[in-house]
Amino acid sequence: MTKATFETTYTASLLRAAGGEARRLYGDTFPADKNERLSIVVREPLGVVGAISPFNAPLVLLTKMVAFPLAVGNTIVAKPSEETPMVALELAKLFHRAGLPAGAFNVVCGFGASVGAPLVAHPRVAGITFTGSTTVGRQIASVASGRMARVHMELGGKNPVIVLDDADVEQTASQIALGAFMHGGQICMASSRVIAEKGVARSLAAALVRKCESMQLGDVRDPQTVYGPLINEAAVAKVAQHCDAAVAAGAECLTGGKVRAGLVFEPTVFYMPPKDAAVWTEETFGPVTSIVEVASLDEAIDVANASEYGLSAAVFSNDLQRAVSAARRIKCGSVHIGAHSFQSDTMAPIGGFGLSSLGRSGGKYSAEHFTELKWISFNGVAL
Repeated sequence: MTKATFETTYTASLLRAAGGEARRLYGDTFPADKNERLSIVVREPLGVVGAISPFNAPLVLLTKMVAFPLAVGNTIVAKPSEETPMVALELAKLFHRAGLPAGAFNVVCGFGASVGAPLVAHPRVAGITFTGSTTVGRQIASVASGRMARVHMELGGKNPVIVLDDADVEQTASQIALGAFMHGGQICMASSRVIAEKGVARSLAAALVRKCESMQLGDVRDPQTVYGPLINEAAVAKVAQHCDAAVAAGAECLTGGKVRAGLVFEPTVFYMPPKDAAVWTEETFGPVTSIVEVASLDEAIDVANASEYGLSAAVFSNDLQRAVSAARRIKCGSVHIGAHSFQSDTMAPIGGFGLSSLGRSGGKYSAEHFTELKWISFNGVAL
């Protein structure tokens, strides 16, 4: 219920933002280096944009992927996740009921190999926007970039949360619990790596365990439920494998680590996992977070940046100077001070460093990404 409410309200905000960007698609002029030449720069739509969306936020993410390209004059062929196709079909119906011309927003359903791959390779698809795993994103980028299509990717994350020793433990634990366990951790910006100064690490871990043990799980129709089942059995098996491997490698499992019922996996907190453990290095995409102790802010920055990903991060401290210093030094596309790493805004440039993305999305960043710049000159014009 909570996630559904978030998706519907945020979708409305995205549509308003995209409509506004259509009126702010400014061109340019510049001084010509020849007499009697007038130059203007205009933006034009790419043409057909293919949008391949994930299962975890089927309404919000697809809307974000299509609204901005549509607003600046492109047409869309959307391929939703095979796990959640009905949302895309209903969204397309709503667009057409609102007056979008026939053929402007098209939906094709199916699996990646049979539907997604031909869409990416099609010579008339001028742009591809994809949100999903880094593994699949690399394959898509290789094909699309190989034929010089415009590519946007929002991929995986292994997002660090730095907690300095002056942070409020209870407030910080509440924020981490939200960032790590919302939607069962099936979020690319989930707060999955907690890096805490030694003076606060154990008390933070105890507070986070209390939050986990008080969580209501299961029926997502109940607004008090934090999260319900994971998307499928394969997702549960991956989370379980990561947890079992962490325990075998010597990580301390403070709570969770197993299936509660059906596809519902317990909220799980590890303490001091090995730095090469999958729960620390790979995107588990489940309700799992880990805490490591560090001796200083400098060490925290080093640990945070020791990742192939760089999507989102968070910093907790009552010392604003230290918090801002940390934010500037963390190699991530966004850093949130005093809040968990799962943050979004319709106008913000969402994306990251390393294996986390190609390009940025949201507001003017999406609008500009899905247009072409064209220089037009008028020669023989007396100025």
